[in-house]
Amino acid sequence: MKLFWVDASRGKSWEERKQVLTSALEAGAHGAIVLPEDASRAAVLGRLTLACESDACSCVLLRAGSIEEDLAEAAKALKEAGREVAVYVEVRGKKDERLAVLAGRHADYVILVAKDWKVIPLENLIAELQDERAKVIAGVSDADEAEVALETLEVGADGVLLLSTEREEMLRVSELVSGAELRVELMPARVTEVRQAGTGDRVCVDTTSLLGVGEGMLVGSQAECLFLVHSESLESEYVSSRPFRVNAGAVHAYVLTPEGRTRYLSELASGESVLAVSAEGSGREVVVGRVKIERRPMLLVEVEAAGRRYTHILQNAETVNLVSPEGKPVSVSVLKPGDEVLVHLSSQARHFGKSVKESIIER
Repeated sequence: MKLFWVDASRGKSWEERKQVLTSALEAGAHGAIVLPEDASRAAVLGRLTLACESDACSCVLLRAGSIEEDLAEAAKALKEAGREVAVYVEVRGKKDERLAVLAGRHADYVILVAKDWKVIPLENLIAELQDERAKVIAGVSDADEAEVALETLEVGADGVLLLSTEREEMLRVSELVSGAELRVELMPARVTEVRQAGTGDRVCVDTTSLLGVGEGMLVGSQAECLFLVHSESLESEYVSSRPFRVNAGAVHAYVLTPEGRTRYLSELASGESVLAVSAEGSGREVVVGRVKIERRPMLLVEVEAAGRRYTHILQNAETVNLVSPEGKPVSVSVLKPGDEVLVHLSSQARHFGKSVKESIIER
């Protein structure tokens, strides 16, 4: 998920700063920089990650140049004390870039700001911090700069800090952030076997969003190969469409989340996020509204992709669909060996849902 923050620390009065925060909340912002004296009254306005230069906020803000100790050491000490930390660096050259990288190894957020947008080596920071916990947030003055930041190095910054306090600009940036596209590589896999798999507990994932034709979730029995399972957005002579639902598969299966991690279907709960993916590979975050687990007859689907075989177990029902390479829904009730369906392959093993570089065999 891309983050949208605002700077609500620069107004001359609390009323001015309060208006910035109110506009930010209405625009769907996730976080804000505030003054320490505004922390308690800002907290009652709505749910935001609040960052300030004191312990008064949920997130402690460290500004490069404003603290006497080393920035990285200060961030490390706060993290060891159990605090959430954001480091704020104005980038003018390589020295500042290096400072941000070192501090980012201990912080939760690295906020990069410069007067001249062109001098920010954002791509370097994204590359160097991609394996760290820190979220890279680029300071931007308007939606045009936000669009560049969100697309840098294809994956883009993790979020933007809007320096403008104009409500219309907030709305423009919010629309960009919420529409920032996650790309997932899909490929065709050849079906090698379809057979009954007894009775089991299957999971329907009901989301708070409407899913379209060709859109679904990536689910599978092995983390290396996730099947694109189509949403119930199709009309049927038997049941009405449920365009918010994906009949995802058996309880043991993995499902992909927006962070690139996997979760067991049995673990999902209301309020959590999963990744909705189209047949073209564009992904978006959707929120789980409800999970329905019921005992149903099951079907095993085996495919071959990249020289290996993978399986997924789904409910045996005509309303359950996978997706063809042409983007068309294919009911599991008519699926047969030789057909092709879309899958996502990953070369990384998984440990507690996170990809790791180790050898794990799942059959």
